[in-house]
Amino acid sequence: MKIYSFPPVIAENPRVLILGSMPGKRSLEMQQYYAHPQNAFWRIMGELLGFDPGLPYAERLAHLTRAGVALWDVLHSCERQGSLDTAIQMEVPNDLPRLLEEHPGIRLVGCNGGKSWSAFHKHVLSRLAAGRQAALEARRLPSTSPANARLDYAQKLAAWRPLLDFIHPSG
Repeated sequence: MKIYSFPPVIAENPRVLILGSMPGKRSLEMQQYYAHPQNAFWRIMGELLGFDPGLPYAERLAHLTRAGVALWDVLHSCERQGSLDTAIQMEVPNDLPRLLEEHPGIRLVGCNGGKSWSAFHKHVLSRLAAGRQAALEARRLPSTSPANARLDYAQKLAAWRPLLDFIHPSG
């Protein structure tokens, strides 16, 4: 089945871009990023940014954008049965090089999981201008998906905590 990602969630001056691969089945049904109740994304971001992860979706997005965090997916469309990244086929990327050129304040791309990381390297990095590549740090973060059971919540949170260095830069 062919599926499509959502538009980016981005405000005027983002510093961090968090990339998923493609929304899962529950997220697609609800038309919300990270909608699966066992996905740790909103719990982690709530803890890092100081908001209740149980807030209505629009308010959670507002907390992210006020903090300079943008969301999108590496892939624009793909074919996939179910929600697992391992089932993704026929990848078509989003125009991330354009988004990154239009938002030069983005200094960190955090890839939420291995598929996001590999797709970012495959479809995006080689298409970025050399100067933009040099000004950008990319990090592979552990997937917040409940399918990533090899790490518990505390380990995932610890791995995501360095994002705060880009969200609240010192000096």
